[in-house]
Amino acid sequence: MSTPPASTADRSVRVAWTADADAIGAVQARAWSASYAEVLPAAALAELDPRAVASRWAEALRRPPSARHRVIVALERNDVVGFAAVAPSDDPDADLVADAELVVLAVHPDHTGAGHGSRLLAAVADTCRSDGFTRLTAWLLGQDDAQRRFLESAGWAPDGAHREMVADDAAPPLRQVRLHTSLEEE
Repeated sequence: MSTPPASTADRSVRVAWTADADAIGAVQARAWSASYAEVLPAAALAELDPRAVASRWAEALRRPPSARHRVIVALERNDVVGFAAVAPSDDPDADLVADAELVVLAVHPDHTGAGHGSRLLAAVADTCRSDGFTRLTAWLLGQDDAQRRFLESAGWAPDGAHREMVADDAAPPLRQVRLHTSLEEE
């Protein structure tokens, strides 16, 4: 017997609990393996062990670096199917009080297209506003067209900043671009 599709009422977001770490690790490992298979070196993707990722998330949830570091999960029924993490931006040009960074936004590939990413993004914006941030940034791989289209459709835009990231010593550096959005209510 198959399970009927979840209704919109069965989909929600909430602040992450330490007990969510295993699910967050599994979502991140699966989402990144699917999203970055063509971009990141195989060795880097092989290191995405869900248990190791979950262990790091458990520690971050137990002892966040500050009260302004947040993790929000997307739920389908009671299952974590996505998450987002935000923190004060540590970019050299950031305003330490006003700028937050969307560190990660991931939805399990089996649950994309159901609005989880949009709900997470809205919850992140509301949370950051409540924490006094007025601008939100995100670093994306230059080749991550899907994430870029998603953020741009929500009103984000490139701000001209870019950097290179080394994922594996044997591979060339990966170019990242920064997008931003204002959190100020108009």
